[in-house]
Amino acid sequence: MTTATTTRTPEDHATNRILHGECIEVMRRMPEESVDFILTDPPYLVNYRDRTGRTLQNDCDADWLKPAMREAYRVLKQNRLMVCFYGWPRADHFLDAWRSGGFRPVGHFVFRKSYTSSAKFMKCQHEQAYLLAKGRPPLPKNPLPDVQRLIYTGNTLHPTQKAVVSLVPLVRAFTLPDELVLDPFCGSASSCAAALLTGRKYLGVEMDENYYAAARERMMRVHGRIAARRFSCGIPTSA
Repeated sequence: MTTATTTRTPEDHATNRILHGECIEVMRRMPEESVDFILTDPPYLVNYRDRTGRTLQNDCDADWLKPAMREAYRVLKQNRLMVCFYGWPRADHFLDAWRSGGFRPVGHFVFRKSYTSSAKFMKCQHEQAYLLAKGRPPLPKNPLPDVQRLIYTGNTLHPTQKAVVSLVPLVRAFTLPDELVLDPFCGSASSCAAALLTGRKYLGVEMDENYYAAARERMMRVHGRIAARRFSCGIPTSA
């Protein structure tokens, strides 16, 4: 198998940024084993359309899935973890892509909703994510329950927007302060906000121009709130 050669730029090594682009190409420019944790919510391959008509790019086919998971595995450090949401109707595609990329499933989360997102044969009141390992990560001192709450956000910034408060426990459980969290499908940057608010670094990638702009503006607001809080406590904003 041949490996694509790409030119790395200084931006690819920077952290606490939202990058605009296709995640496979962005990750190919990243150094190998440079990320401490991946937390991501990719398209579910279900051609999703919300009540207002908003859609997601690359949600109709799986051509991108295996290459993206291979690159995610490459940039993740050895003996570290990824949490990846997925759509249950295409679970076989996701499991095949994760295993082909090198990941090993080590856990499964169910995120319980307080509302019904759709109703057909059943009322859909949960989402799910796999916990995936590269190598043999150490066991956490305080394991999370495999059932978590998914707070409704109103989806104002993105049609599948996750609540920051629902992602914070994942970041805290699987990283240490100042470590780097990557989200290659960052959408509205909820995972990036969860990382920053818990004292971690982040790197988000979003290909849709409108969602990228919303994510970037959101993270500027989060940075601003953190800086204001430090200033009000008498801590220099550069700390």
